[in-house]
Amino acid sequence: MATIKVNGTEHRFDGDPDTPLLWVLRDELGLTGTKYGCGIAQCGVCTVHVDGTASRACITPVSAVEGRAVTTIEGLSADGDHPLQVAWRALNVSQCGYCQTGQIMQAADLLGSVPNPTDADIDAAMQGNLCRCGTYTRVRAAIKQAAAQGGSR
Repeated sequence: MATIKVNGTEHRFDGDPDTPLLWVLRDELGLTGTKYGCGIAQCGVCTVHVDGTASRACITPVSAVEGRAVTTIEGLSADGDHPLQVAWRALNVSQCGYCQTGQIMQAADLLGSVPNPTDADIDAAMQGNLCRCGTYTRVRAAIKQAAAQGGSR
């Protein structure tokens, strides 16, 4: 039995330790903000934080996060007021919205290490997060706006 800490709360998981974290979050814990995209860590849709670092939940076995802190989009801000979430809404970043939780989680990791990123910093950090709608310029603008508002909190 694994004990994992998700969004500050401990949970027990009594399944296969090789089960991808994504399915534990969605199916066992009901945290459906983390999405399934490609299943091979190439699209970024399933991005969560493990000990504060962006990680792909689709390829991370639940056994790898035992004793570590997992944060999902639901845990980024209890009331949706993280500077990135505010900027995303203000700039209408989302079109279909499917990739946006992964985009925001990746961006939060970036701002945690680079509080005032350049375009090159943003492009490098976000290159593994795909958006079929092509909202990349709005993503960049939202990251810059959040950075100006102290987006690393």
